[in-house]
Amino acid sequence: MNISISSSESLIDAKALDRVTQAVENATGLPNPFYNDAGLFEIEKQAVFAKNWACLGFASDVPEVGSAKPIDFLGQPLVMIRDKDEGVNVFENTCRHRGMIIVNEAKKTKGILRCPYHSWCYDSKGKLRTTPHVGGAGHNTHEGIKKDELSLNQIRSHEWLGLIFINLDGQAEPFETQHATLLEQWAEFNNRPLYFGGEDSQFTLKVNCNWKLAVENYCESYHLPWIHPGLNSYSRLEDHYNIVEQHQYSGQGTVVYNPTLNDNGLTFPNFDGLSDKWDTGAEYISLFPNVLLGVHRDHIFAIVLEPVTHDQTLEHVAILYTSPDAQGEKFANLRQQNTAMWREIFEEDVFVVEGMQKGRNAANFDGGKFSPIMDPPTHCFHEWVANQFKNHLDK
Repeated sequence: MNISISSSESLIDAKALDRVTQAVENATGLPNPFYNDAGLFEIEKQAVFAKNWACLGFASDVPEVGSAKPIDFLGQPLVMIRDKDEGVNVFENTCRHRGMIIVNEAKKTKGILRCPYHSWCYDSKGKLRTTPHVGGAGHNTHEGIKKDELSLNQIRSHEWLGLIFINLDGQAEPFETQHATLLEQWAEFNNRPLYFGGEDSQFTLKVNCNWKLAVENYCESYHLPWIHPGLNSYSRLEDHYNIVEQHQYSGQGTVVYNPTLNDNGLTFPNFDGLSDKWDTGAEYISLFPNVLLGVHRDHIFAIVLEPVTHDQTLEHVAILYTSPDAQGEKFANLRQQNTAMWREIFEEDVFVVEGMQKGRNAANFDGGKFSPIMDPPTHCFHEWVANQFKNHLDK
């Protein structure tokens, strides 16, 4: 993925980035242009998103063999398709013949992606299979058209916790290497089957802010008493702890998790064999750059941030459960209640992130100060972004 660099690169102040990467007690936050400059957002596509494992979407978006879904990711036309071996492949959604978009809407296929322009067809592994009339009427082959050289351009991808991650430039370390620390921290949740709750367990929020503000708000618990008074009434600020991993993620955990109950005392099935930590504990992590995760003993949620512009973001939320039983009618009301609870909490954050976006237009704001005690997760994210830009400028 190659992005043309505009004059906005001159807005990247190396000294300001150095201040961001100081120890938390001395650091300031990222400067305003990182939030309100459209040109810097274009640079960010390459410096931050293309070079790392960014989250594209949910495995549940392509639930069956042959399911295909087009996604426009930061201007890149991509398509996910579930292969017959039940893995998910990601390709550029562009025919190798004349560059036509192949898949225009999510649909179930028979494992074949057909270009609507001249009907060139590709299988679920991206291989070019048929080229009707390419050698003239009635002639479906030509010596100048070598099918084995004209597969769809594949995007490196990896599936974890029901999410599809991609590395656009193909140069990042393997997902398991880059995220080894988190995989170890959440080892009890790895390689377990997860079950998407269905239509009543997903929603999308449109927020008028830069995507980074959604990340930094999510990863800290400092704001709970004022923004989430309902949540704070039982999972108090003092019940939370910071999670900081300098290279790839940060967030918060709680030692007080109360599973959702209905009037009959029904609870979702728990994961089998979890350690005692998860009896009353939960953790909420921002996995950089653009996925927000919450793990509990009875369900997992994920928020995939889709940066639309420098000041507009879509938050795609999905909830997954531990057992297929949770997908049934018995748990329908409980699923709806759980979704409504999380939606209310996430909607409470909207005015905060939008307010911070407006605040970034203050000419004299220097990026802000961090609390050395409460803000290490937020500083960790600022430092990570600053280092991505530093690395970009060094090359």
